[in-house]
Amino acid sequence: MKALCRDCLAPGAPAPRCPACGSPRRIAHPELDALSIAHIDCDAFYASVEKRDQPELRDRPVIVGGGRRGVVTTCCYIARTFGVRSAMPMFKALAACPQAVVLPPDFARYRAESRRLMDMMRDLTPLVQPLSLDEAWLDLSGTERLHGAPPALTLARLQSRIEAETGLTVSVGLAPNKFLAKIASDLDKPRGFSVIGAAEAQDFLAGRSVRILPGVGPVMARSLEKAGFERIGQIARADLRTLASRFGDFGLRLHAMARGEDGRRVDPGQIRKSISAETTFEADLSVTEDLDAHLVRLAERVARQARAAGQAGRVATLKLKDPAFRILTRRRTLEAPTQTARTLLAAARGLLAAETAAGGRRAFRLIGVGLSDLHAAEATGGDLFAAEDPRTLAAERAADAIRARFGPGILASGRDLATRRRPDTEA
Repeated sequence: MKALCRDCLAPGAPAPRCPACGSPRRIAHPELDALSIAHIDCDAFYASVEKRDQPELRDRPVIVGGGRRGVVTTCCYIARTFGVRSAMPMFKALAACPQAVVLPPDFARYRAESRRLMDMMRDLTPLVQPLSLDEAWLDLSGTERLHGAPPALTLARLQSRIEAETGLTVSVGLAPNKFLAKIASDLDKPRGFSVIGAAEAQDFLAGRSVRILPGVGPVMARSLEKAGFERIGQIARADLRTLASRFGDFGLRLHAMARGEDGRRVDPGQIRKSISAETTFEADLSVTEDLDAHLVRLAERVARQARAAGQAGRVATLKLKDPAFRILTRRRTLEAPTQTARTLLAAARGLLAAETAAGGRRAFRLIGVGLSDLHAAEATGGDLFAAEDPRTLAAERAADAIRARFGPGILASGRDLATRRRPDTEA
């Protein structure tokens, strides 16, 4: 069995401590030198950036999120010991940990750190597929000669480099495919390095909940559990015809994953499926003008992200949450893909008008805007509204350039300034 010290990077035989430096941080696995698919996940990313930049917070519980009506975006590991979790309503998080320091998210800073980390990963291989700002898959197949080391050692070096140069920590999962690598990266956090080999995969998965399988959300999980599939091993042993008749092609994919199989490639060119932004209000809003003011700001934010990514979307989405926490989602397919705030806002306003007209003077605690069915902007033939008025897209791109040079707060509309006075929570 091969082993590797994560502190001094010395190879060797399995042992409780490294013979070279005495560290207990050892990786030992019979397939260690044969695996090349990795998942790298930053540890409590947003909270870790805040603690790094504010050392006085190092030993305090930190929550990144909004006001009492918002939700926890992320929290540090100290806060997690009190039961705080991501996506938890803020009032519940503060009830569990009243001494927590609550900080508003600074996405511009997080995106800058994310780019820095992704660039380090791309120094090792061009096959890097980000999942979000703080996690990515890597395929290190065929890089042994380039780096003079097997992928496991290359990843251990990267883990040390990230910590030394950025002050942030990551956890690594190494496996024969993307599905298993992502599971592995969550087994030993923070600063972890876990390995799941092909030979052990099916036994490793057998007793775990079906809810960890990709594509299995709450609704599908309930359907699987109702059909008698609560554990992954039950799916692995199921008859393929039974799975196909109940769940179609997805049932066949579930069977493959339950056996530890995943044929998906690490695809650095995979396009995002959607771009969205939302805000939770400190007090419920029912006045259309107040809702519209937030709609303007959110549409501008989504459109900026689309232009920055070189993408345009054909489906506009409006999301609303009422005081009873019921979520309403409305969509509209556009005549042509767009990346301008003007087009997105027009569609979102139409959806909002239809919803408020249908229900009278209704109150909402959250509003969100999204853009989906994304395409590379070069392939769309331009924006529909920009074709009617070429100045629209040009003006929005010019505003992007000004913000990039002088900072995101250099430009603001009157409506934007009005809504900034309200301490709402964006995500």
